[in-house]
Amino acid sequence: MMLHAIDLHKTVLQIASMPSDGNQVVAEKRLAASEAALTAYLARWPASQHRIVVEATGGWYWIADFCRARGIELTLAHPWKLKAISGAKVKTDDVDTHTLLTMFRLDLIPRAHQVSPERREPRDLLRLRLRLVQKRTACLNSIARLLEKFNCRSVEELPELAQLQVRFHQAQIATLERQIRTIVKTLHRRLVADEDVQRLLRIPGIGRINAFTIYLEIDDVARFPALKNFLSYSRLVPGADNSAHSVRGKRSRAGNRYLKLAFSHAAVRAIQLYPEIRDEYRKRLRRKSKPLAQAWVRKQLACIVFHVLKDRRDFTGEFRGRKLSRTKTSQWPLRASPPRQLVAAGA
Repeated sequence: MMLHAIDLHKTVLQIASMPSDGNQVVAEKRLAASEAALTAYLARWPASQHRIVVEATGGWYWIADFCRARGIELTLAHPWKLKAISGAKVKTDDVDTHTLLTMFRLDLIPRAHQVSPERREPRDLLRLRLRLVQKRTACLNSIARLLEKFNCRSVEELPELAQLQVRFHQAQIATLERQIRTIVKTLHRRLVADEDVQRLLRIPGIGRINAFTIYLEIDDVARFPALKNFLSYSRLVPGADNSAHSVRGKRSRAGNRYLKLAFSHAAVRAIQLYPEIRDEYRKRLRRKSKPLAQAWVRKQLACIVFHVLKDRRDFTGEFRGRKLSRTKTSQWPLRASPPRQLVAAGA
C-alpha cells in the first residue's frame, strides 16, 4: 500500500509518497495539475494500492473524481484543524507534503467531509444564488444612497449623471433577478420531489429555499454521531475560551455558515407565523436578550430537523410538546412536473 500526500494548487501540485509500513519518503515530484500527470506518477507502482490525502482547499473536486474513477481511497484533510502545517516556521510545498504524509501514515489527519457527487453541483449552485441575492441587495442599497445623498424622493429628481448610475444599477438588478429565478426553477425540478426535502418543508419556518439549503449542506445526516455534533456544525452552540478559573464564551467561525443562515431565517418566520412558537420565544425574551431568544428558537428547529432526517419520519406538528395551530398543506410546494415528452409518451 502506497501513501501519497498532495499539496494542491491551481496549476501545479506537489506530491510525496511512502509505503504504509515505512517512514521514509521514497518519491516526490512537482507535477502539472492534470489527470494525465498524476496518472503517470502513480503508474510507477503498478501492483500497489494507493491512498491519497489532500487538503480540502477550493480545488479538490477533480482529485476526488480522479480517485473515485480508479478506486483510490481519498482522505480530505480539514484545513482549519491542520495546525501542524499552518503553524510551521518554515512553510514550503515540500515541507507541507512531508508533514501531511507523516500525519497520514500515523493516522493523525483531521478529516473533512466529502460532499456526495450528486449533491455537489446543486449545493454550489444554491450558494451562487445567495451571492447573487447579495449583489442585488448591494445595487438596491446604492440606489438608496444616491437618493439620500441628493435628498431626493424619486429617481427623476436626481441629477442627470446620478440617474445614469441608477439605470445601470436597475439593469444589473433585472439581470440578477432573472438569474436567481432560473436557479430556483432548476433546483426545484431536481430537489422538491425528494422525500427528505418534503419532510423539511413541513417544519415550521422552513420554506423552499431553506429546505434546499439544509438538505444540500447537511448532505448525509448519518455523518453526525449525535445531535450535539450537528448543532455544533450548524454554528448553533457557543464556543468556549476557558482557562483556570476564567470561564468565557466566544464566537467561532468553525462550522457551516449556510446552515446557520438557513436556521436564522427559519426562526424569524416561525416566530412570526406560529403563535405557540411566538409564546415560547416571548418567555425567553423576558429573561434573555433578543439575540439569545432567537438563538434558542434556531436551536429548537435544528433539533427537529435532525430527528426528522435521522429517523426518516414526518414532522409531528408539535413544538416543545405543544400542538401547533397552523399546519402546512401537503399541496405546497407543488412537485416538479414531468417533462413534456414523457407526458406525451404516457398519453
